[in-house]
Amino acid sequence: MTDNASIHSSQPDDGKRITAMPMMWSAGRLGAIVALMLVGIWATFSEWMDIWHIALTDEEASHIFLVPIILVWLVSVRKDQIPLCNLRLSFLGPLLIGVGWVLLWSGFNHSFQSGRHAGAIAVVSGCFLTFTGWDVVKRFWPAFVVLAFMVPIPGQIRTQISVPMQTYTAAIAQFFSVLIGMTVERSGNVMSYNGIEVAVAEACNGMRMIFALLLVSFAFAFGTPLRTWVRIVIILLSPVIAVICNVIRLIPTVYVYGQYSEGVAEAFHDYSGWFMLLVALGMMFGIVHLLNWLQLPVFPKNNGNGDLVRAKNNNKHTGESE
Repeated sequence: MTDNASIHSSQPDDGKRITAMPMMWSAGRLGAIVALMLVGIWATFSEWMDIWHIALTDEEASHIFLVPIILVWLVSVRKDQIPLCNLRLSFLGPLLIGVGWVLLWSGFNHSFQSGRHAGAIAVVSGCFLTFTGWDVVKRFWPAFVVLAFMVPIPGQIRTQISVPMQTYTAAIAQFFSVLIGMTVERSGNVMSYNGIEVAVAEACNGMRMIFALLLVSFAFAFGTPLRTWVRIVIILLSPVIAVICNVIRLIPTVYVYGQYSEGVAEAFHDYSGWFMLLVALGMMFGIVHLLNWLQLPVFPKNNGNGDLVRAKNNNKHTGESE
């Protein structure tokens, strides 16, 4: 088979060693991967369309559109690992496909929507891993983890997180609004300015921000050469960053609602949400630079290309006499 690991044949007259090379990303293998993934998508097409519909119609799930972009980013920053992958037919793929079908079956029989969505993602991921194997998971595991963000969050979980977060955000925003001279009153998560009431749930929803920022924090943490402890700190601080960004967004939003037309206010609300993602990225860069300024071990000792250097060294020694 052309997909089998290629072998450098030993030569009896020059004493060259036999070195097994990993399977390559051949056209045949890539074709098989794409074909099997298309079959997986076709078999779970209704679930993928449901995810797409929810992302389009539910603002709380709009972060799903960021997942493909971040997935490509996490792969691109590790592109030097692609030729080093030891590809092989793997039972991991069929096992994951089986887990996906169990989730699909459970989701259909118990009206568990998230189970169906997770099952569809598991099935297509299993199709990919059938022709690639565990080594790809080890090298690109952050890209696989980020796929979990494609599963829309169940309403019960969203409510448990968003309701208290909206109230806390409104209280903090009111404090700073009064501090800068705005006459803002608050009742629960509803703020009133210039006779206009603005509910935090409508003007600056904490739930949408926290999951989008958790996704962006994960991408920043694993798309940047950082030590493990720094990555953990960044992810753990993402809810705090989300609250800060919500407050930064909410204060001018309340002002715009109180001073301008509803159409202008709605436009400001929609566009400012995406701008907050850039603010959050700036805050994460600031955290990293602060830790580095404090002379803490923030960055790894090597540049992340250790495997590539070792592979090149091995290739230089290949063919030498034992």
